Amino acid sequence: MAKAIFEVNILEFEAKALAWAQQFEQVCFLQSNGYHDEFSSIEAILAVDAQYIFESTSTETFKTLENFKTKHPNQWMFGFFGYDLKNEIEGLVTSFSNPLAFPDCYFFIPKTLIKFLKSSIEIEAPNPEEIFEAIKNCDVKASIHNSSKIKIQHRLGKEGYFKAFEHLISHIQRGDIYEVNLCQEFYAEHAKIDPLEVYQKLNGISPTPFSTFFKINDKYILSASPERFLAKRGETLISQPIKGTAPRGKNEIEDQENIFQLRNNPKEIAENVMIVDLVRNDMTRSAKPGTVAAERKLEVHTFKQVHQLISTITCTKSENISDVEAIRNIFPPGSMTGAPKISAMKLCDRYENSRRGVYSGTVGYFAPSGDFDFNVIIRTILYNQTQQYLSFHTGGALTIDANAEKEYNECLLKASAILQTLNS
Repeated sequence: MAKAIFEVNILEFEAKALAWAQQFEQVCFLQSNGYHDEFSSIEAILAVDAQYIFESTSTETFKTLENFKTKHPNQWMFGFFGYDLKNEIEGLVTSFSNPLAFPDCYFFIPKTLIKFLKSSIEIEAPNPEEIFEAIKNCDVKASIHNSSKIKIQHRLGKEGYFKAFEHLISHIQRGDIYEVNLCQEFYAEHAKIDPLEVYQKLNGISPTPFSTFFKINDKYILSASPERFLAKRGETLISQPIKGTAPRGKNEIEDQENIFQLRNNPKEIAENVMIVDLVRNDMTRSAKPGTVAAERKLEVHTFKQVHQLISTITCTKSENISDVEAIRNIFPPGSMTGAPKISAMKLCDRYENSRRGVYSGTVGYFAPSGDFDFNVIIRTILYNQTQQYLSFHTGGALTIDANAEKEYNECLLKASAILQTLNS
């Protein structure tokens, strides 16, 4: 693979590159939108056209992915782990239908990779100059896709959500669980959208550090996720679960008041502390003894629609644990399940009335350096173009002090950017 760097207008080139990429069956675009912390490593990156593909077809997904990764060492790999891999890990069963028809796990090694830097791009491909010219000459036209009016339906609805809420609170009162993440599906049938156009609108309305456009054939992940599931930098593993949400204020004074209320809300703090404990416990399976630490807790991060409480848990990875094992040991993301984890997942399957599928899973990359970074698939539109089925979920953590009306309204708040995108 050859590499070449070109000076470009980043925004203009990005639009052309994404339009050019749509001809391929595999596309992954990861965008940080200018959000950076000490663990950030990419501004934006575009991977297209599979050289090699891994798709889960068995009950030994993590083992077969490990074999695939070993066969193709020191390569960029882009893909996702779907939430329903929990069934394989923990011997659980999900009975709901699967209209989106995504595989449980999918990765590809790209033929072409484009890294977006501050004022230049780096193309890694057999023919970087040819690709640069093709993208430069790509005509970015206004969408001519015959988009239909999207009629969003609620799988649970308010009444169904309240019933599920009451059931789960009774389980908390009985001591079966002490926290659970109740999610609900919003969906549309006969939905015709231009996936790239919808992604670009969503990213404009809700720019986040783990924004993703992912395409495999006729299936799309259009994500505005603010949450890091698990990253590796050197031999350090990093997880940054989100628990605790407050709306943005109408003005600066109200905004600061909302931040103050979030920082001092006992329920939101309790949610976050419980998930930190869960993630720390999961991380010990992959860590060198004594290295798991949660030194940064309950930090407020501000996004366009919401304020969030985020904690950072780190450890030094044991040399006996592979990268794929490290992900399996903490999967699915604790912020999307509850505690105890297995009991919470069983109850979610009983009361949510829909399959999560890719939602609550994770999408990201393995880098040739040995580093990796994966988000949590939330604030995300999933779309099967052939079936014209569009879906997104929202959810929130329930504890003993939860209020059904407030939790339902939080779900709507988290859906606001997607609904605004689809209605615009």
